[in-house]
Amino acid sequence: MSFQVTVLPAGRNFTVDDDETVLAAAIRQGIGLPYGCKDGACGSCKSQLIEGQVVHGEHQSKALPPEDEAKGMILTCCARPRTDCVVEARTVPGAGEFPVLKLPSRVLTLDKPAGDVAVVKLQLPANQNLQFRAGQYVEFILRDGARRSYSMANAPSRLGTPPAIELHIRHMPGGKFTDHVFGALKEKDILRMEGPFGSFFLREDSDKPIVLLASGTGFAPIKAILERIQDQGITRPVTLYWGCRSKADLYLHDWAEQAAAAMPTLTYVPVLSEPKAEDGWTGRTGFVHQVVIADLPDLSSHQVYACGAPIMVESAQRDFVARCGLPAEEFYADAFTSELDKHAG
Repeated sequence: MSFQVTVLPAGRNFTVDDDETVLAAAIRQGIGLPYGCKDGACGSCKSQLIEGQVVHGEHQSKALPPEDEAKGMILTCCARPRTDCVVEARTVPGAGEFPVLKLPSRVLTLDKPAGDVAVVKLQLPANQNLQFRAGQYVEFILRDGARRSYSMANAPSRLGTPPAIELHIRHMPGGKFTDHVFGALKEKDILRMEGPFGSFFLREDSDKPIVLLASGTGFAPIKAILERIQDQGITRPVTLYWGCRSKADLYLHDWAEQAAAAMPTLTYVPVLSEPKAEDGWTGRTGFVHQVVIADLPDLSSHQVYACGAPIMVESAQRDFVARCGLPAEEFYADAFTSELDKHAG
């Protein structure tokens, strides 16, 4: 059995198979819907059900509070239709543009610029052309079928020779995948992955000033977007805020400084929440999104791209819209939900 889903206001129609989620069917058929984690944890895919019935799989109440569900809101990543449906959702031009591929990748290099961060370059197979937008992510398929998501940290124009994607992986002690990366993974190992996924990438049809906001390894897709801006010759003003605990956590601080020196339109503002005495830190301190508010109390004419810990993304979205006048539709985010976050309830 299958059902028809119509997306308004775009008027796109697609088929959802029995026991398939709305989002999975949309991705399969190249329909660009907004989404992030695909696990009912981040709320990026929240949409309005206009007609029809769905049942929700497991999800977090913060992503879809009961009062929102009572108003007919759904999470397309875990909503399975039980009738034909009409859904109101912003379509994302470009999100379904490139085919989702399953492919092997070979570890080309493995560096550790910080004690708990690995920068891994994965060589892509020559016979498969992985196309993606700067800011999107891939999922690693583990031996037991579990999946782990990581954003590409290089723009598609910077794959190099041989073509390779760059990933920034933070060690989560006890983590099924990251324990392997930090323990046993070595050059020439093969990892299976699938992608591209995600609706987090630069909206290039705008001329608004850009705020790029990262915490920790949320810097990865932000770096890819910065490379895209530079390579496309985009002249919109860009301010990069990168928040970490201590200076050692700014694992590509030199790269960011060099990017700012090379791009007249880019301002780089590193922010430390817990600088150590030995850091000799004279820069900005505190919570990174609050530093943005101090610098840019009026965000009414900006676009914001935020990536990192869910608490940072949620705080930034709430405060930028409520206190700084940022239009809600101009906040684009990719919350890095860990397995712990996804099962936090």
